[in-house]
Amino acid sequence: MANVSELSAKRRARVRRRLMRRNVGRPRLSVFRSNKNISAQIIDDRAGRTLAAASSLEKELRESLKSGADKEAAATIGRLVAERAIANGVKEVVFDRGSYVYHGRVKALAEAARESGLAF
Repeated sequence: MANVSELSAKRRARVRRRLMRRNVGRPRLSVFRSNKNISAQIIDDRAGRTLAAASSLEKELRESLKSGADKEAAATIGRLVAERAIANGVKEVVFDRGSYVYHGRVKALAEAARESGLAF
């Protein structure tokens, strides 16, 4: 029987396969969520480099956020990564939720990024 990490890896691979089929050369907005923090980065898979990133572990955000593990922190990270991406000339991305359900913190991050100008 498969353990939790194997199931998570299968879900992540399934989501990534779907994204790559639909991807039209756009970079992907990848989300990582842990019990204490959340981070997002915009990755250009063709060039193999990160175009923009934001995390609740950044020093300025740690001081201003109550916790790195709530919807407020996720929305802040979504807005910040969108601002940094637009400053680098990226306006359209595909959303890579990884093995996480589109709910709660992941959804808050995505909606904040959309409100800040990213299209996906």
